[in-house]
Amino acid sequence: MNDKQLERGIHALYAQDPQQADWLVWGRKVDPTSRRGFLKKTGLLAMSAAVGAHIPFWEKMPGGLIPAALAASPEPFVIPGREGLRVLNDRPINAETPAHLLDDEVTPASRMFVRNNGIPPVEASVDPATWTLEVAGESCQTPMNFTIAELKARFAHRTYQLQIECGGNGRAEFNPPATGNQWSTGAVACPTFTGVRLRDVLEACGIKEDAVYVGYYGADTHLSGDPTKVVISRGVPMAKALRDETLIAWAMNGEDIPALNGHPLRLVAGGWPGSVSGKWLKKIVIRNQEHDGAKMTGHSYRVPCTPVAPGTEVPKENMCIIESMPVKSLVTFPKSGITHPQGEVLAVRGHAWAGDLEVAEVFVSIDFGATWQKATLRRPVNPIAWQHWQAELRLPEKGYFEVWARAVDSQGRSQPMVLPGWNPRGYLNNACHRIAVKAV
Repeated sequence: MNDKQLERGIHALYAQDPQQADWLVWGRKVDPTSRRGFLKKTGLLAMSAAVGAHIPFWEKMPGGLIPAALAASPEPFVIPGREGLRVLNDRPINAETPAHLLDDEVTPASRMFVRNNGIPPVEASVDPATWTLEVAGESCQTPMNFTIAELKARFAHRTYQLQIECGGNGRAEFNPPATGNQWSTGAVACPTFTGVRLRDVLEACGIKEDAVYVGYYGADTHLSGDPTKVVISRGVPMAKALRDETLIAWAMNGEDIPALNGHPLRLVAGGWPGSVSGKWLKKIVIRNQEHDGAKMTGHSYRVPCTPVAPGTEVPKENMCIIESMPVKSLVTFPKSGITHPQGEVLAVRGHAWAGDLEVAEVFVSIDFGATWQKATLRRPVNPIAWQHWQAELRLPEKGYFEVWARAVDSQGRSQPMVLPGWNPRGYLNNACHRIAVKAV
């Protein structure tokens, strides 16, 4: 069996039953109370051989986890201009960015993840000079149409760095597995966006007193090719729509928004699931009810209103819409799998974010979460931007280590060490990110 076959076998086993996989692969039994795994000597030797080093804190490793050194998946092919991204699907195109390529404080276009539900407009057919945005809906006093030039001329320009994350980021770790793109950690970005406040445009058209929601419609085409089918039409409550940072944007990092990310016009409602930030924006509706467009109802972008056991079939009426995303962090340096001299300072850094909230603290661990060291954390450059953290570690002996990162938001809520509550579509996984490091 070659390495690629072994990796696929391990992933398949852990997806089916992580505790059974622990036993089959390593002979590891899991204590249901502490969730720690107990390895026999032969199992420890097998795991050490697989990761390439002795594991000093092996007895603290939670059960049901594939070691981070074995968790990476091979890159099948690339998108021009997005070399290094891992493509999950090509119809529609979806691709995530490996954590070490997200080290920039402001995400460049070449590192921006791609999450599409349908087929984008043909790039050659998009003319910003003739593109129009319609604003209408039952709670709109005066429906209007705007060209991009009119938006630029009539309303004040705003630029914010805004964090966007797919609601299914981290889906690959859920068990039982959830359907959909098996994102690991890379469906997140934080570039700058320039445009006008959605609030200013809505107020120019008039917001009726009964308005409770806004929805959007884009110019992408349904995968079936049927022009009458709407690909996705989601939205946000008025409170989110009227925030200063919710934009109708035409630029990203000072240049045209990339074609795969919404050129020439998109909605940006950062801190919420990326699906509310509609791309190739053609229409906004002000609603007197919760928006009921495509992928707003049923199980789409919803989680159980109360916790459920893994594998539970949850009725639609017991599902609640995802709003502000949970606290999360990412280790962006060093790259997982490096070797480092034992005893020497290991500099680590990354980003943390918390939806509409701020991150209050970030901690790092080298002993599988048994103990934690506080990292240095910077304030966000503006609301809904991710925050940068850094720490210095020393690996106490030679062997295999994992660096874990854990963020805490401004309301005191912490990332879970392993997995949050299961849900049918695999949303909102904000488990601690971890990288592999071998001390030599």
